[in-house]
Amino acid sequence: MAAAAEGVPATRREEPPRATSEDYKLLENMNKLTSLKYLEMKDIAINISRNLKDLNQKYAGLQPYLDQINVIEEQVAALEQAAYKLDAYSKKLEAKYKKLEKR
Repeated sequence: MAAAAEGVPATRREEPPRATSEDYKLLENMNKLTSLKYLEMKDIAINISRNLKDLNQKYAGLQPYLDQINVIEEQVAALEQAAYKLDAYSKKLEAKYKKLEKR
């Protein structure tokens, strides 16, 4: 009976090293996969950075045209205001003319 009792702890002592070895292999595989994912993410970040630089350069090239559009937009707004004022003034003149015509 003592021999049987001694055999059980010996078996239990062997199991943890196997489990530890399996855990180590699992962790090693997870580490490799994580490294690969980070490399993929690094490549994606590099591509995004390149694309962003390209877009910034294109935007810088378009900036003079965008500035011209803003100036034209301001001029159109001023022209619209002048047209409204001219329209109001012409209506006043027309009303005065009709008053004078009635006399």
